[in-house]
Amino acid sequence: MKDKNILNNKYFLYVTEFFSGMSVMAVELGASRLMAPYFSSSQIVWTVIIGVIMIAMALGNVWGGRLADKSPSPDMLYARLLLAAVWIALIPFAGRYLIGGISLFLAVFITKNFLVWAALFACLAVFAFPCALLGTVTPSLVKYAVSSLDNNGKTVGELGALNTIGSIIGTFLPTFVTIPSVGTAVTFLIFSGVLACISMIYFFSLRKKMVKCGLTALLILALGLTSSSYSFAFWEKDITLEDESIYNYLQVKETDSSVILSTNVLFGVQSILMKDARLTGMYYDYALAAPLMAGITKDKPGDILILGLGTGTFAKYCSEYFPGCSIEGVEIDEKIADLATEYFELPDSVQVSIYDGRSYLAASDKTYDVIMVDAYQDITIPFQMSSKEFFTEVAGHLNPGGVMVVNMNMKSGSENSINDYLCDTMGTVFEYVYTAPVNGGTNCEVFAFQNSEAMEAFDSRRNALSDPALSDMMETVSGQLSLRESGDLILTDDKAPVELLGMRVLDEIIAEELDYYRDLYLEEFFP
Repeated sequence: MKDKNILNNKYFLYVTEFFSGMSVMAVELGASRLMAPYFSSSQIVWTVIIGVIMIAMALGNVWGGRLADKSPSPDMLYARLLLAAVWIALIPFAGRYLIGGISLFLAVFITKNFLVWAALFACLAVFAFPCALLGTVTPSLVKYAVSSLDNNGKTVGELGALNTIGSIIGTFLPTFVTIPSVGTAVTFLIFSGVLACISMIYFFSLRKKMVKCGLTALLILALGLTSSSYSFAFWEKDITLEDESIYNYLQVKETDSSVILSTNVLFGVQSILMKDARLTGMYYDYALAAPLMAGITKDKPGDILILGLGTGTFAKYCSEYFPGCSIEGVEIDEKIADLATEYFELPDSVQVSIYDGRSYLAASDKTYDVIMVDAYQDITIPFQMSSKEFFTEVAGHLNPGGVMVVNMNMKSGSENSINDYLCDTMGTVFEYVYTAPVNGGTNCEVFAFQNSEAMEAFDSRRNALSDPALSDMMETVSGQLSLRESGDLILTDDKAPVELLGMRVLDEIIAEELDYYRDLYLEEFFP
């Protein structure tokens, strides 16, 4: 009778079901945040995460049902919950090493669809097992909660409803509360602690597994105490700031020459502040050709809009080289916008709006001389800001003679790449589309406009520049510019497979970067 005392109270079973459902979704949301700094937060990565977790849950359902039929005691169920709690607590601390190790290992052997395979194996190694354990909860609880065939449908329905309600709360709570406020690592620990508490209440009531429960509590507490020093980029020693927002992983690094914002632990510069040099040598400098094409000079200021402000590198340069301009920046991530003034010296004159870029245009009637689109991050290209409909919206907000400049960050030498699609799509809206590959990187700047005299105006204005650094950079841009002939690779709101197109370029970039190291590795270990 003792084994059944606590389970005589059906509410305890319902609490178990509720929090197990909540924890599954918390793990899924946490998985996306843990993997995003390494693999991006694209639809491809989300598909892998959801697929792996759903498969694990399905296997857990089958496994849990069979275990419940074999063993009438609920001890095994709560022991599995205790094990799941331990595993989930360890995920952010051990998982980052597994993700990094698996990615490096696969990079040696895989050259096609690397992102899919790396995300898949990492997800299987880190998240599948605890989700399978949580998948055993519902069939086991049905076995223990159903006391009569007369009300089994009601009991099963109540358990299913509680699991669903818990899942809903487990979806919203990490996204809007725990991850932005305390981070991904502590979020895992919170839900791990909840599962551990449920298991400990059960075992304490029966005076069983006291040592295991105590060790679990000590582990979670110890990990919680060390979480303040937690870092996604665990190999880095000179990080000025590491933080998370609703949308991004954020990393600020300061060197003797610059301050850099990155939203990826391995590569990428989203914004940069140069301490000494006037220009960066990066795509922000190339984009300064757009105001000249649009007729903006020191003596003739204009209106500039930046969709994807970041921390304001381009906005800062526009305010310096084209004083008097009205500059507006739209940034969807409020935390990134806050970093702009704290670390990157964004001028107070720049008007910042926290908004989605396309929604901002749709809600505004204002027109501009220059609109910069800088919202593409590695493979994470918002499809709604890459379609014909979006570029039509941009064109509608340009003054006569206005210029749109787009930063494409995945330069490719292959045919029918993501950049070919983007340029062809722009070509359906703008009569002239010029590309300028950025030296020393994978970025490519695109300038699109309707004014047939824009290039002549650019040449005459750049020749009149008095600043030597800017004049030299515009000379470089002029040498890189080439007119793009429009094709039929069109992206629309209805069909814009930007993730798959981006993944092809990512495979190409990875293959080029790793060919040398792959050959060395194979020669060393497989002569």
